[in-house]
Amino acid sequence: MAQPAPAPAGARPLGKPRGWVVVILLSIVTLGIYGLVYQYKTFQEMKDYSGEGIGGVVGLILAIFIGFVNPFIMSAEVGNLYAAERQEKPVSGITGLWILLPIVGTFIWLAKTQNALSAFWEAHGAVRP
Repeated sequence: MAQPAPAPAGARPLGKPRGWVVVILLSIVTLGIYGLVYQYKTFQEMKDYSGEGIGGVVGLILAIFIGFVNPFIMSAEVGNLYAAERQEKPVSGITGLWILLPIVGTFIWLAKTQNALSAFWEAHGAVRP
């Protein structure tokens, strides 16, 4: 399998492609702690790449105190990554409405949002672990 060329000096840092199922499983096994880590890392990676967004610390604080807003914000930020490069947004803040559907809604939201984000990172050269 061919490896992507190294990023040129000064290139924006890429986030880590993650599988949404792994996020769910690790969140369950760690009793939600990985869910907080995931939100911190995801928001920080998007801010590091784009220079915009709420970043990891604010994302973590929101997750702890008013966590229901993060699915809306995270989906919006993922969509904005695409829009900044003049691509159609695969997800938006509206995607966060999936969490209102009991039980399966969270899985649907995470699958849509994380798959879009992983595809974005991979399109820019990131490799799944």
